[in-house]
Order: sequence, then C-alpha cells, then structure tokens
Amino acid sequence: MALRIGIDIGSTTVKVVVLDEKNKLLFRSYERHYSKARERTCETLYGLRGLLGGQTVQLLITGSAGLGVAKAAGLDFVQEVYATAAAVREFIPDTDAVIELGGEDAKIIFFGNTLEERMNGSCAGGTGAFIDQMATLLNVSVNELDALSLQHEKIYPIASRCGVFAKSDIQPILNQGGRKEDVAASIFQAVVDQTVAGLTQGRELTGKIVFLGGPLHFLMGLRERFVDTLNLDEAHAVFPEDGDCFAAIGAALCTNDQTPQPFEHLLELLEKAASTAAPVDTMPPLFTSQDEYDAFAARHNAMTVPTLDLSAYTGPAYLGIDAGSTTTKMVLIDPEGNILFSYYHSNQGNPVSIVLPQLQEIYRQCGDRVTICGAAVTGYGEDLIKNAFSCDLGLVETVAHLNAARHFSPDVDFIIDIGGQDMKCFKIRNGAVDSILLNEACSSGCGSFIETFAKALGYTIADFSKLGLFAQHPVNLGSRCTVFMNSSVKQAQKDGASVEDISAGLSISVVKNAIYKVIRAANADDLGKHIVVQGGTFLNDAVLRSFEMEIGREVTRPTISGMMGAYGAALAAKAQGLEHSALLSQEALSHFTHEARPATCKLCTNHCSLTINRFDGGRRFISGNRCSRPLGQERVDIPDLLKFKYEYLRSLQGKGDGDGSRGKIGLPFGLNMYENLPFWFSFFTSLNFEVVLSPESTRSLYIKGQRTIPSDTVCYPAKLLHGHVMALLEEGIDTIFYPCMSYNFDEHLSDNHYNCPVVAYYPDLLSVNIPALANIHYIHPNLGLHRPKDFEKKGAALMAQEFGIPKRETVKAVRNAYAAYDAFRQMVQDKGEEYIRYARENGRKILVVAGRPYHMDPEINHGINDLITSFGFVLITEDAVFQHMDKQPRKVLNQWTYHARMYNAARYVCTQPDMAFIQLVSFGCGVDAITTDELRSILEEGGDLYTQLKIDDISNLGAVKIRIRSLIAALDARTKEGGQ
Repeated sequence: MALRIGIDIGSTTVKVVVLDEKNKLLFRSYERHYSKARERTCETLYGLRGLLGGQTVQLLITGSAGLGVAKAAGLDFVQEVYATAAAVREFIPDTDAVIELGGEDAKIIFFGNTLEERMNGSCAGGTGAFIDQMATLLNVSVNELDALSLQHEKIYPIASRCGVFAKSDIQPILNQGGRKEDVAASIFQAVVDQTVAGLTQGRELTGKIVFLGGPLHFLMGLRERFVDTLNLDEAHAVFPEDGDCFAAIGAALCTNDQTPQPFEHLLELLEKAASTAAPVDTMPPLFTSQDEYDAFAARHNAMTVPTLDLSAYTGPAYLGIDAGSTTTKMVLIDPEGNILFSYYHSNQGNPVSIVLPQLQEIYRQCGDRVTICGAAVTGYGEDLIKNAFSCDLGLVETVAHLNAARHFSPDVDFIIDIGGQDMKCFKIRNGAVDSILLNEACSSGCGSFIETFAKALGYTIADFSKLGLFAQHPVNLGSRCTVFMNSSVKQAQKDGASVEDISAGLSISVVKNAIYKVIRAANADDLGKHIVVQGGTFLNDAVLRSFEMEIGREVTRPTISGMMGAYGAALAAKAQGLEHSALLSQEALSHFTHEARPATCKLCTNHCSLTINRFDGGRRFISGNRCSRPLGQERVDIPDLLKFKYEYLRSLQGKGDGDGSRGKIGLPFGLNMYENLPFWFSFFTSLNFEVVLSPESTRSLYIKGQRTIPSDTVCYPAKLLHGHVMALLEEGIDTIFYPCMSYNFDEHLSDNHYNCPVVAYYPDLLSVNIPALANIHYIHPNLGLHRPKDFEKKGAALMAQEFGIPKRETVKAVRNAYAAYDAFRQMVQDKGEEYIRYARENGRKILVVAGRPYHMDPEINHGINDLITSFGFVLITEDAVFQHMDKQPRKVLNQWTYHARMYNAARYVCTQPDMAFIQLVSFGCGVDAITTDELRSILEEGGDLYTQLKIDDISNLGAVKIRIRSLIAALDARTKEGGQ
C-alpha cells in the first residue's frame, strides 16, 4: 500500500502529514505561510524528497485555502469538516463534539446519528488571527500572551466578535492601569465566549469534546478558559497530541480512492500552481510620476510649525500631552506656539511608563532657563496621566484637535482626525463645533487597520505606506471591516497582487471607510470647503492622496498631523494664563512610583471593573467607575428618568391588589415587557395570579442562557432574554407567559405601529431553543393590545382556554390593565415635567435620552445614565416629551411606535434652548439604521446637535465618555458664541 500524504492549507498555516499503511504518523509539519500558501507547501514537500523520492504516493488537499491550490494544481480536494471527522472517528471514536480553532476560522462539529457542523462566517473574530491581533496590541508574542494569561487574577468582559471591538475594550483597560495578565486571560475568555455563543447556536455542548487546531494545541491559557467555562473534567476534554494537524491526518485517511502517483509528479503539479497568477480587480494609481508627488509633498510640507532648540531657549513654556488609544504624544511650546520639544511613541499599553522618562528628559533639557507655566492632557489616558503627574488641565480630545486646527486654518469648517483606532470628525459652524461624528465601535478606517497588515506582511508601517505611492495597479479591496479585509488581502496575494498594490489598496480602503461608513458623506460639500486632516494616519501620504482624490478637493494637512492633539493641549495650557504649573517637579519625578491593581466595585448593581492606581506619597487614582461612590463620595442625586422608570417597573411583582389564589405566573423582564409590564401586572393580579418577574439582568444571567442563543448577530437585549427564562425555570416557575406581539400600542403619531420583528416574535424563538420550556406551561400566543375591544374577546378566550377563567372576570381585568398602562404613561410624562422644572429652577441643562424601553436596563445601558448625570445633566427620556409635538410626515416610512416617539422628541428638543439629545442604539439593531439618519436630519435642520451612543454587551464606556464630553464642549461653545 502506498504512503499517504495529507495537506491542510489554512488561512495562516500549512500542515503536511505522511501516514503509512497502518495509519502511523511518519512525518508532520506545521508552518505559517504568510499568505504564500502555495510556495510554503512546495517547500515542505521539497524537504520530503529523502523520505518519498522515487515512491508512488496518494495525496489529498484540504483546508480553507486549499481548494484554490488543489484546483490550480489539478489535484483532488476533501472538505475540511469531512477530513477532520474522518480523523476523529478513526482515533477517538466516542467523540460527541469537536471544537476546532484555526487562523481565521472556527468550527464546532457535533457527532451523532448525523454529522452537524457550525462554522464562523466571514468574520475571524475569536480565531487565531484575532489572538495574533491582540498579542500585537499588548506588544507581546502569542507565547508570551499565553504565559501572561496563566497568571491572571480577574477576567474583564471583552468583545470578540471582531478584533476592533476588542481593541476598543482592551485599550481603556490598559490606559487606566489594568494588568496585562488579566487582559491576556480576558482575551482567551472572549474567544471561548465567541465560540460557545456564536457557534453552538442553541445546541448544548455535552459529553466528550475534542479540541483541535493550532491555537488550542499551543496555548495552555486558552485550553484552561475552555475547560473552566464548559465545566469539563479530564475524561471529557480531549487535547490530542497532534491536534494541530488533525485535518491533514484526516485528508491522508481519505486518500483510499486516490490513484497512487509518483511523488515527483505531484510535486511538479504543485510547483506549476505556485507560479500561476489570477486576474485582480485594480484601480488607478495614486501618483503617475515623481514630479506629481513632489508638487503634492511641497504643498503639504508648507503647513508647518517652526521648531526651536530647547537647549538654547530661555523663557516660559507650555506642555501638551495626548495619551491616545495606541500612541502617546508630547509637545512643549513657547508663547508664540513654536515647538521646543516633541515626542511620539507607541504607548505599549502603559502610557505612564512612556510619559515619565520624557518629562525627566524635558526637565533635563530645560535646566533653570525654562519655566513650565502650564500642562494640559487629552486623549484616552487623560485622567490617568493628569492624576499621575498633576497636570493643570484635562480636556476632551475633540476640543484639543479644534484648538490645533484653528492655528493652521482659522476658517476651518471641517476637521477629520484619524488616529490609531478612533476617528473624530466635526463640522464647525459660526466658530463653534456644530456636530460630532466618531467611529461607532469599528476602526476599519483607522491607523491600526493599516498597521495590522503592515506587521502581518513583515514591514514597519512607514515602509509599508511608502510602497503604495507609485503602485501602478492598486488592488480594489472595498471598504470593509479589518477582519473581513484579511481575507481580501490574502486572496489578492494568492491572485498575484504585489505588496505595493496591496499597500495602495489598503490606503484607499481606509479613506472609503472614513468617508462612506463614518461620515456617510454624499459628496465633498457635505464635508466643507476648509478641511483640516490630522492624526497620525494622515502622515501616510498614500492615505492623504487617496482622501484628496476621493473627495476631489485639496485639504490642509499640517506637518505635525500626528501631534495635533498634544499641540492643541499645549495651546489650551497656554490659554490658562498660569504663572507656574502644578506639574510634578524634577525632584518629585525622581521618587515617582506607580502600581495598578484590579478591583470590582460592589456599591451598586453596575459592578464596575475598577483599576486602582497607586502613586508615590499615598496618592491614588481609581478608574473604571461610572459614579463618584468608589472615590468615597456620595452619589449626587440628579433627576434621572431612566432610573426612575426602571425602579418603578421592578416593583411590579407579587400579588398586587389580588390574593394570588390562582398561583404564580412568570414574566421574563426583557424586550417589550419594559413597555407592557404595567399592563400585564395589573391584568394578572386582577385575575388573582402572583406575578414573578425574572431577576435583574446581569452578565452572569446572560451566561446562564448563552448556550441556547441561536444567532450571534441578534442584539444583546434579545440575547439576555434567554437568561431571564432560564432563571425563571431554575426558580421552579411552572407557568411562564410571554406573548408574541406584531403590533405596539397605537399613539396616532406614525403611519403604522409595529414592534420590531425581533421583539414581536422572540417568544416563539425561545420555545424552540430552550428545550426545558416544553416541560412547563409556556404560554406564547399572538396578541395585540392596539385594539382594546378585540383584546377583550381574544384575552377572554385565551384565559378560558388556559385557566378556565370566566369571560366576565377577564374582561374586567383587561379594562383594569388598560387603565394601569395609561396611568403609567401619564406618570412618566408628569415626572418628566417635574424634572424639567427642577432643571430650570437649578440652572441645569437637560439631556433627552432617546432609545427603546429596554435601554433603561442597567446591564444593557451599562450605567450610561449615571455617567450622564455625573456631568450635571438632568436626564429625561423621549417618552416624557414626545406628546408635545403633533404628527408630521417624515422622509422615511414611519411605521414603528418607538421611532415616532423619538422623531417627535427630537423635534421638541429643537424648540428648547436648554435641552440636548442623545440616541441610544443597541449594536446589531437593524431597524435603528433607519432612525439614525432621520434623527440627525431633524436635529441638524433644527440647529441642534445629534449624538449617538452605540452599546452592546461590553461595558467599557471610554468612547461614550468622549462623546458626552464632546457634546458638553460643543454646547458650551455655542453658549459662548450666542452670548447666552
């Protein structure tokens, strides 16, 4: 019998195995291919000539990148799931499920009567590529990340849908002093959560589970997180010795039907395939000649700031520090704005350790000749750096960048700043910030997007960027998420595109993401006539050129583009007019110490993940809090309608005015139950049921139902419902009521009054995906409360059928329920009027927070309401003010009750000078894609600001804080401009 070769070509690695006739492993290799899969395969086989030369062999290819190679070489291919299953059945026949993680794919295979496979789609979140990205972010190797994770003390919640979201969660933890050990373990936990929640899709993982693939073979910390999360013992968690090559072994096992061929002939076929190139979709070059580039460079290099020699300067100076998401920038200026000292460096996850030696260096160069009269700090790490080094001023980064932009272009009317993983765009009207756009939670149009690919291809970002300037055929990679783009780049490489063409293509892609995904501009006039571009990403001439080409207009890019936040902070420090800064002295810096430890606040249900930073002299700074209580201060009770409504609704449980004689009935407290609970509580207690509400939402409640969630893309509020139902079941409740409702209450303000499809039919989905519901009395009929008379009939029929309750009794309960609902709506509006009066009597601004009723849940909003009131706003909700406006035609089809409320509330805010508007949107909410643009249009036409806060299952509020502070700064600027 011939020897058998199995080749598994994955998205990042090539695995080659050789089996003999008794299935004994004679050879195995596991190599990264760095996007050169065909060449790497040939090199490995070339090395096997000593073992296989002159022999006839059977060969089969598998893997996510193997099909293209097999086709090009004219060789046979076996689907990887089938190959993996063959190896598992041969070597571990009593397996119940396989979890396999690869470079860019993740899959679960369920064994049983039939083979069932679940695989990630086109997103590589929660795979090896994701782990590589996170290791890069922490500035460690993957092996070091693994070692760090084994020393963890706590786990932070981190999104793993996408490396970009994870960065958004991790960066603030690092910037606020979180331990790398804890972050490393949290990254692995995120992978576990993504795999379990995203791929099980409602099916439970039980029995003997085999773990395969490179990440699970090499990373002990990742193994530990899987075993702990799934509560597996040694007998049920199997990690095969050759688990990284199992698909290749399976491919070799599947060669039985292959005709043996000479090894040299197969090698020749693969070598020919390696040298063929496929056509690539390309775009026009960025520059057609060196002269064209030279003119472009000269125009932009004219926008510069004079630099003076600090060692020869005498006089006052002002320091600006920008502790950004991925880099730390520092600028020291003289009173005329000339630069005396500048510094730009990756913050390597710890901005304090970067700033300290630079401050010492500044003092060393200043000697006795220079007095630092002011120091200001901005950026993600603002609070930490301000407290660590006693800076005089902290300012939100949008304001810092506006200060700097005005220095170069006094008439600036649009600023776009693209940093490492954040993007800030703001329009300037009448000298004040008019509207603010920040990238929601995606950094595909940011610097880290290009940096990720530069590193993956073995270049520094500077060298990689220059490669694209004169590329003749930039690859059209589209405008997509970083992780999706991995696949596009790899495909382009397989098709023969050069690194130069890919570099240029990525620069163009960044710009398209910025313009069409974040700014959503229809044309150049949507931006402005005097555009200033800044942020480190625009130091990349390829990105700058792409931007000008895409909008068809020249822009201003200062030569200190990457330092604009720090420069703007230095200008703000100068504007303070101080004679001497409170910045730590040279002597104090010599004794400076800093240590950080994690803690969880237990003072309220938010359970904020705190980082306690301790400095020399007993100083300390606590970050991660959403209110002042962890700092030893009592929370200031500013009126908050979200909180009021939530506390009122949680009180609606028990027997009410009834006697509870008909027993207990469970109501899951989620989705539309927030709006309808007053109705159902009155209805059931009038019928003498005792109402049992599911517990308050928490992360652990979510995890309780996580394995029954069939879709990873549904919104977090819907995912939480699985936990609510599981909690009621665990409590022993044997009757649960949760109706399907296509229609909402009709408030006569919209063209129709639908519920969102997820809200409307989720009760049916729960019945299919939570098997235990089949063992109890689960009532989930289709009902409509929008027609009271019809519901009297339908409700009476339902109660007679389910409980044998007489019609007369049910009709009375229905009427009580409608009265209770109307009383609740009136109470909310009355409370809103009371809070507005309080705000006006006490000189406070009012923030109308618009969203869906479930956004009052602290686990869903993550305490955003506490953050808002901590800035001094009185918080009211859209359902307290929408009734002041009548029905008005909209540009979009207005067929949702909650949308109509938000539109009316936005129109009302435009008539009230002391009100501002914020919309809460849950990530993954399809119908809110409609409201976003319509609300922006209403507010901008009314001369107001639109701010959107996007929230998901992760509780880090760094970007939310920037938005709220930016809104405050914009409101303050308008107030000053209007002389109010």
